[in-house]
Amino acid sequence: MPKDHFTSDLEAIRQRARAKMMDGAVTEAYLADRWQVVDVLNEVLATEIVCVLRNKNHYYMANGANSQAAAAEFLEHATQEQGHVDQVAARITQLGGNPNFNPDGLSLRSYAEYKNVDTLEQMIAEDLVAERIAIETYSEIIRWLGNDDPTTRIMIEGILKVEEEHADDLVNLLHRI
Repeated sequence: MPKDHFTSDLEAIRQRARAKMMDGAVTEAYLADRWQVVDVLNEVLATEIVCVLRNKNHYYMANGANSQAAAAEFLEHATQEQGHVDQVAARITQLGGNPNFNPDGLSLRSYAEYKNVDTLEQMIAEDLVAERIAIETYSEIIRWLGNDDPTTRIMIEGILKVEEEHADDLVNLLHRI
């Protein structure tokens, strides 16, 4: 059954655009609670920062027979997680919020934990646990956003895809050591 022809009150949209132009990207079509989304995105931001720090630490601390492949994976993941940091911070700003880079309370805002470990196997395992936490929480965020904030949802979906790839990479590394 075909949908009805798309119609829109273009004149009303134009008037709202002019009247509220200083609201930037947030229009009446934005249905989410913007400040709640900003709060959640700041938690995602903290999670990604913690992941960058953990992966960088593991990159520098990896040693042993299989350390070269693992170190390369840690560095690649750290670089990709930094890209996520930048994406999330930009979206927070676009929504009119302030990205929270304050190191005070960073670990409390993060979904993932930062644990000091000693062996290469423990490093890979901790990174895998963090990826699985990100996968589950980001999936929940996607469902929570639904169609109320499609731009943020699509961004988180893209980040989720990379986190799933990271989890696969880490499982494969564990099988090799």
